[in-house]
Amino acid sequence: MDIPGWFVWIALGLAVLQTLGLVPVIRRLRGANSSARSEARLDLLDAVGSLLLIGGLLLSLAVAESWFWLTIAGFVLMAAVYAVKGVHWVRARRRPTA
Repeated sequence: MDIPGWFVWIALGLAVLQTLGLVPVIRRLRGANSSARSEARLDLLDAVGSLLLIGGLLLSLAVAESWFWLTIAGFVLMAAVYAVKGVHWVRARRRPTA
């Protein structure tokens, strides 16, 4: 199956944008607030998972060898991060504010 070249360029552009999105996350990791650092760790794992997902798709399309396992690893990592973020969100919603 012949994949159009523009799809590879779109995936590459998304990978570059995701990489540029790591800069604010790394800055938050260096902050003094411990809760902001823990959220930044989750955001960093989320960004790495999405880079693995995009990179696996890009390599699977551009290279003849199968790199689809990177896509699966990225999806699993992102699912785990979103599950942890969901648990944090539910715990925050259950705490009384008064």
